[in-house]
Amino acid sequence: MRNLKAASSKWINDSCFVPGKFQWQEGYGAFSYSRSQRNEVIRYIMDQEAHHRTKTFREEYLELLQTFEIEFKDEYLFEFYELA
Repeated sequence: MRNLKAASSKWINDSCFVPGKFQWQEGYGAFSYSRSQRNEVIRYIMDQEAHHRTKTFREEYLELLQTFEIEFKDEYLFEFYELA
């Protein structure tokens, strides 16, 4: 994960996609699904843009933490930035 974050932040900065210096927040989260759920995951990815018109990333992320029964403290969640 460290290599992916390093390479992608270098690419973003080299490409000047954002003003100033881009850097990832510390840490990361990952959720896995079984092969039997493959089509459902693909469908989700294909419909993600429409999906996020009704549910924010924050709402969805917190829902995933609850669904997977992952204990967390609000003060340790990363900052959420919603697009206007």
